[in-house]
Amino acid sequence: MEAGHPSPDSSNEECTVLEALSGLACHTHTGKVTELYCSGCEVCVCEVCALGEHADHPTGPLLAALGTHRDGLQERLTAAQNRLPQISEALVSLREILQQLTNQRALIEEDIHISFEELHKTLDVRKSVLLMELEVTYGLKQKVLQAQLDTLLHGQGGIVDTCTQTEKALSGEARAASLQAERGLGERLRDLASQGLPFQAEENDQLDLLMETEGLRKSIHKLGTIITTSAVASQSEASGVGLEQCIVGLPACVTIMTRDKAGGPCRSGNAILSAEVCTPDGSVADGEILDYKNGTYDFVYTVNKEGEFSLALRLYDQHIKGSPFRLRVTRSPDPESPPTTTGAKRRGKSPGSKKKGSRRTGSALGTPRRKENPIEDDLIFRIGTKGRNKGEFTNLQGVSASSNGRILIADSNNQCVQIFSNEGEFNSRFGVRGRSPGQLQRPTGVAVHPNGDIIIADYDNKWVSIFSSEGKYKAKLGSGRLMGPKGVSVDQNGHVIVVDNKACTVFIFQPTGKLVSKFGSRGNGDKQFAGVHPRGRAAAEVWI
Repeated sequence: MEAGHPSPDSSNEECTVLEALSGLACHTHTGKVTELYCSGCEVCVCEVCALGEHADHPTGPLLAALGTHRDGLQERLTAAQNRLPQISEALVSLREILQQLTNQRALIEEDIHISFEELHKTLDVRKSVLLMELEVTYGLKQKVLQAQLDTLLHGQGGIVDTCTQTEKALSGEARAASLQAERGLGERLRDLASQGLPFQAEENDQLDLLMETEGLRKSIHKLGTIITTSAVASQSEASGVGLEQCIVGLPACVTIMTRDKAGGPCRSGNAILSAEVCTPDGSVADGEILDYKNGTYDFVYTVNKEGEFSLALRLYDQHIKGSPFRLRVTRSPDPESPPTTTGAKRRGKSPGSKKKGSRRTGSALGTPRRKENPIEDDLIFRIGTKGRNKGEFTNLQGVSASSNGRILIADSNNQCVQIFSNEGEFNSRFGVRGRSPGQLQRPTGVAVHPNGDIIIADYDNKWVSIFSSEGKYKAKLGSGRLMGPKGVSVDQNGHVIVVDNKACTVFIFQPTGKLVSKFGSRGNGDKQFAGVHPRGRAAAEVWI
């Protein structure tokens, strides 16, 4: 029997297939049927082809090649179909977020209309500005979510259509004539099964309105703010010893860093976070979330029993990276781990904080303890609460002390500097919002010159202002050189040292405004910086 011809003992199945292939003639050799398959060239050949131009190529029965091909096709079909439940789940989540975003937009739009209807006609201009800001903010978020939704729908449709065609092909009889088409289906299924699809939401559904009516006559042109963040749960992270263990009855702290869809850190607060420590009996331990308004948050909690627990951290009702965490609570500290109460002691809120500094004898969370280490930090008192009145702060950015017993605090959002005694008593405040010399737009740093002058770094005005000890404007320096001054200090020679956050450069000026020297640039090498971001708080704390 010549090579390539079936023997008389071939199975009925093989005979049936060969009969089906009998009409597939070889394009090269007239009268010959392609009953063989060249795996090197991936083409069907006849026996003459196999002995001729394909003599050195691996060839075999076409029936076996068809079986192998179909097995691979089935595997790719299964892999592609396994993606469908994942896509469906992502679509449900995205549709829910998009609907919530739309609902929030509608509710806030209604609030804006109601608020402005109660005001004078002079508010109409600001009303239009706010509505436009809402539309822009909503549009940006909606565009991201809709684009992600369209991508998933397109991917889903491609998989469904290709799977349907493949299933139809597989349900029919194997024919060499359909081999090329089935190979194309296999390649499409492979690509669809491995294509990258955006399963995690790349935006959130937050749209809030901050509406303030206090001092309306003086600030009507800046009334109202649309609040949102770009934070997403899939990129946000948590750190701190409190993620893994804590001690019974002692406060532990976890720090959450919110990030956007690209993994970049968020620089604003107001994200909707929730945290809970679930005990074995299903109860939830006490805890509190502190928002530092710069994209970072602390979760301070206390567990009153030992054992294994679950710590869940959610951003917009979605678990952040690694959540839920396994938490081990013990009666005594792990000798191989650092204490868990340090972060909580420094960041916990003091109960009963007043405008006047309130002295304390224990830790920042009120846990009395004996001070065994004489150089260990301990809180003496806190100054201020959240607000816009005298002795209150909304975004505390800089603090300094003078030689005559005064504490000076720069409040960025209140556009002022407030002065307190060393006992925490409020003395005075000065500062008028604006972009003219003598006005403050975003004070982020404060220092006191040996001659008593008060020196203020103004981030948005891009200069440093100098005031007398009574708060009278005297001069400015650095205008035209500074891009974003964030911190300021004075050396022993009376030179003004300014940290420029945007330029990543340190400038040294004489009080007259003459530049003495500068150094630094953006980067990670020697004499390079990546920027300085002081943490804002609603209260100042004094430590020893």
